[in-house]
Amino acid sequence: MVEPYLVLARMHVRAQTAYRGSFAIEVLASVGATVSGVCEMYVVFASVPALGGLTLRAALLVFALGHVSMSLADLFFGHLDALPGYLRSGAFDAFLLRPLPVLFQLIGAELSLRRLGRTVAGSVLATAVLAGIGIRWTPADVGLVALTVLCGAAIFAALFTAAAAVQFWLVDGAEVTASFVYGGQYASQFPASVYPGPLRTLFTFVVPAAFVAYLPVLTLLRLPPPPGLPPWIGWCTPLAAAGAWAIALLGWRAGLRRYTGTGS
Repeated sequence: MVEPYLVLARMHVRAQTAYRGSFAIEVLASVGATVSGVCEMYVVFASVPALGGLTLRAALLVFALGHVSMSLADLFFGHLDALPGYLRSGAFDAFLLRPLPVLFQLIGAELSLRRLGRTVAGSVLATAVLAGIGIRWTPADVGLVALTVLCGAAIFAALFTAAAAVQFWLVDGAEVTASFVYGGQYASQFPASVYPGPLRTLFTFVVPAAFVAYLPVLTLLRLPPPPGLPPWIGWCTPLAAAGAWAIALLGWRAGLRRYTGTGS
């Protein structure tokens, strides 16, 4: 199952790097998303000494980890938002004829390497912040950072999959579902404590954006968690990712059954 995906990925890599000048420009343009986000953070902290109980460095760490997680998920799953076009044109039926799971085929249908610019920029920012934030590192801290990035990417990948699954019912509702995916991305890059109660609940327990970076950063920096949550809540990101994927796959299978009558 993995080998055909790797073959498709190699084909996309060769195709996108054939024109190196154009590829370099696209990568640099994607870095602009990171730069603009950092500038936004500096503008906010130019007016306040702390935001949601976090200093500038801590907030930049939340931003960077959320940014890296989203960019990794976007690299492999972001093109699932093309599903409505496949459904309208009838091209989706071609995926059903191939001896591979449909979801894996859609994931391998495109690999946009220009998005790596955001991954690299976010990783550089996170490394710089972690190096200067004054943590007395332990193996558990290193593991928490790695787990945060991987599970944060898994959460966003699940959101992309769930948003694609909804298209089997909406067909032309990509804008509606994108508001939750990219809204979750934006919410994950800021302290959840700055949002009003209903939004805080939405982006913690419905769209688990707070588990992407904010809650793990609180645990990493030994800061008090939100009221009612334990201090080790940052270690629960894998549970949030597992729950998000369970719901996403249920929705995907239900949508595929609706479309074909048999599922896959």
